[in-house]
This record gives sequence, structure tokens and C-alpha cells, in this order.
Amino acid sequence: MANFVLQFPKTLRTFPISASSNGGASVSGSQSGGNGGPVIVELPLDKIRRPLMRTRANDPHKVKELMDSIQEIGLQVPIDVLEVDGVYYGFSGCHRYEAHQRLGLPKIRCKVRRGTKETLRHHLR
Repeated sequence: MANFVLQFPKTLRTFPISASSNGGASVSGSQSGGNGGPVIVELPLDKIRRPLMRTRANDPHKVKELMDSIQEIGLQVPIDVLEVDGVYYGFSGCHRYEAHQRLGLPKIRCKVRRGTKETLRHHLR
């Protein structure tokens, strides 16, 4: 039998959560603790800029499978978003994003990290 050590953070964070129409959750407020780590939030699709959209084509079969899954059980893995000066840039989750668009869902669950303009330039290379 294996032994495991369970460690808890010194400070716990709390977030008010509300249900969404696509099975996700919406988190209000901001992350406490000041460590700048990622926060899971639900963002409107039209507030997320997709700077790499023109350079990549999505697999229609994968998008359809995701649409079916999202309708049945909701989005399981949030997309990654970089927030720079109040603007959100999506760099991953292209198929999940398109599936939400095609389903007509107004919001998507995102793992948001804060970044600088330099970080953004690095992602656009």
C-alpha cells in the first residue's frame, strides 16, 4: 500500500460560483493571495481575441465531436487565455472555442493568466 502526503496551502481562496447554461461555472471576484496564478472564469466569446485564427484550420470532425460532448456533459477543459491590460487573447482551445460558437453559446470557461505586452509579443511569434 502506498503512503501519500497531503499538503494544504496556508491561505485558502474562496470564489462565488454560479451555474451556466452549458454546464460550466462562472466565477466572480478576483483571486486573493496576490500570486498572479491562473483563475478559472467564464468569458463572453466576443471578448476573446483569437490572434492565431487565420493561421490554423480546425478539424470539422473534432469540432462536431466536441459540440456533441459539450451539449451532453458540458465543457470539461477550459481554454487558455492571456489577459493583457484588460484584453483577453485566446491561444489554445481552438476546437472548443469553435464548438461553442457553432452551438450559439455566448460564454466559455477559461483559464486566465495575466501577462504583459512582452508576453503577448512572445506568443505571437
